[in-house]
Amino acid sequence: MDNIKIGIIICQRYNTCAGGKCFRAFRKREGAFSIYKKQDLEIVGYTTCNGCPGGNIEYAPEEMKKNGATVIHFATGMVVGYPPCPYISFFRDFIKQKYNMDVVVGTHPIPQKYYMLHSKLKTWNTPEWKELIQPTIADKKTRHTYD
Repeated sequence: MDNIKIGIIICQRYNTCAGGKCFRAFRKREGAFSIYKKQDLEIVGYTTCNGCPGGNIEYAPEEMKKNGATVIHFATGMVVGYPPCPYISFFRDFIKQKYNMDVVVGTHPIPQKYYMLHSKLKTWNTPEWKELIQPTIADKKTRHTYD
């Protein structure tokens, strides 16, 4: 089985994030990484979008692809930050079209504290957002471990 190479793009708001939750979920195959349960994975790139409206989205995937990436993951921070990234669907579609790469929204499971807040705010109550957060919902117990 081939090694799947992944690039991760995070929101610029979290530019000092060391990626601890993303890398833990990667190792444990939790959250959006659960789709790779029995596959060998490698992270070949990790960067920010470069701030709204995401100037790095145009260039970073190309570098990651040169390093062998076939999948780009948008970090969970792009959906749990407030407000969630308003460009996320555009970014996903752009990368798929321009670079012919798969795009997964999310990395680690949504932390419970963010899940509760966004539930109260009804942030994710549209069909589009329900689909976007699906890879990172996880169960309540797992969400608590990411608080």
